[in-house]
Amino acid sequence: MRTSTIAIGLLLSLGVTAQTGHATSDANADTTAAFARLESLVGEWKTEDGKEALTYELIAGGTAILEREIAESRPTMLTLYHRDGARLLLTHYCMAGNQPRMVARPLDTKTGELAFEFLDATNLASPAAGHMRTAKIRFVDESHIETEWQFHQDGKPTMTERAKYARVR
Repeated sequence: MRTSTIAIGLLLSLGVTAQTGHATSDANADTTAAFARLESLVGEWKTEDGKEALTYELIAGGTAILEREIAESRPTMLTLYHRDGARLLLTHYCMAGNQPRMVARPLDTKTGELAFEFLDATNLASPAAGHMRTAKIRFVDESHIETEWQFHQDGKPTMTERAKYARVR
């Protein structure tokens, strides 16, 4: 009886390990594909009116992507994208004085959308304090992207910023 209980436990354990390994493998593939898509952004981008610009730079030996957002009406902000095991994370260095971190959902290959959801934040005075909560990048084609950032305060969305960019170089 004890031998069969041990054998059943071992088989169940192997099944969980195999499933976990497969899920991790799929997640790694999703993360690798999403990071590669972000790498394709390296260069300069501008809105049609030229009032906003993004630059993307591959840094840290190719392990991170730095996005610099420049606009006429506000301070420069930075967003850093990097892999963390099977996850793709971003940290947004915001003019609100906090640094929300978000985790990517799998890249939607049909719509070209890469969506990020809030994970946590540094320098956030309280959960009710204003901060960016979600971010999306839609890869329209090789020369066009659309972005959407949603700001939350007191537990609800208070502002959504959308922009369309074209590659400059």
